[in-house]
Amino acid sequence: MLTKFEIINNDLIVKLDGELDHHTAKTVREEIDREIDENNTKNIIFDLEGVHFMDSSGIGVVMGRYKKVQRLGGETGVINLSSRVEKIFKMSGLFNIVKKFENKKEALERL
Repeated sequence: MLTKFEIINNDLIVKLDGELDHHTAKTVREEIDREIDENNTKNIIFDLEGVHFMDSSGIGVVMGRYKKVQRLGGETGVINLSSRVEKIFKMSGLFNIVKKFENKKEALERL
């Protein structure tokens, strides 16, 4: 799993590339938490364009980061979902807590 970070204002954009599953979830979770803590980010935007597989551990990564930024008064969004990952978000109910945006610009404007 390749993880890239970009910070714009107080928003953290997390670009993931690879499989977000039980093999990668712990490392991804730790990397994201470190970025949130070090940069005092408020909102988090997951760019999942490179993610084509996600299991329950991946769902846990997203939910945990949602809870973390929510405690800080922030929100969570996602962009660039493949049809497979979008289906997982729908089935798991993640769209009840995480907002979906068409692109990074829209997410930055609306979060």
